Amino acid sequence: MDFGLNGKAAIVTGGSVGIGKAIARELALEGVDVAIAARRQDLLEQAASELSRETGRKVVPIVADTTSRESVENLVKSATDIMGRGADILVNNAALPGGLVLGPLAESDEADLMADIDTKVVGYFRCAKAVAPHMQSQGWGRIINIGGLSARRAGTFSGMRNAALVHFTKTLSDQLGPDGITANLVHPGSTRTERTGPEQEERAAQTTSTRRMVDASEIGYVVTFLASTRATAITGEVIAAGGGVPGVVYQ
Repeated sequence: MDFGLNGKAAIVTGGSVGIGKAIARELALEGVDVAIAARRQDLLEQAASELSRETGRKVVPIVADTTSRESVENLVKSATDIMGRGADILVNNAALPGGLVLGPLAESDEADLMADIDTKVVGYFRCAKAVAPHMQSQGWGRIINIGGLSARRAGTFSGMRNAALVHFTKTLSDQLGPDGITANLVHPGSTRTERTGPEQEERAAQTTSTRRMVDASEIGYVVTFLASTRATAITGEVIAAGGGVPGVVYQ
């Protein structure tokens, strides 16, 4: 299937490792030039070099901190200058996996919670706000936010950031839809990345309907389809991509 993405440009935050890197790879394999952003220059340069060799596309490393409006604006400007066009696709992915606030209430710190929200909710907002004008001017764009299944399962206070992304994504889709821009949210579950160990893999396999851990590349497949010209009818939606949660019904 032709996804209609050849020659387009994307920004993927949190793109140096893990799910973000896998998403960047799949987009580049479909002919997209990709700016990957993260805080560590060394990991970014390593990932960009590897992905560029593998895919034959331009993969640009840009150091950025999504908790800073100035840094986000510089990211978008630099990506546009280097790739020669504004971003057609934004994948918001920059965040600490799991979050900072994982313990009981008595041991949880409000500063850590605010840091989680500033990065994964307000950071996504900053990036969307920075890329939207270009997308609106051309009448086409794709914004894909990466959340997490903790939005649907209580247990950690950091999980509230993923629940907030549902509202954020739906609001984006309603406001930007008339301009030809779609916005969707993907909830990964436990996902195999370069940092996954055997114990994590075995544990995850016992908690999914498919009885296996989802690979980061599979998240990349979902995101690439949502970014494509084939996904015009899908916006404001939440798609779980965690291998299925046994016994749970969502309507």
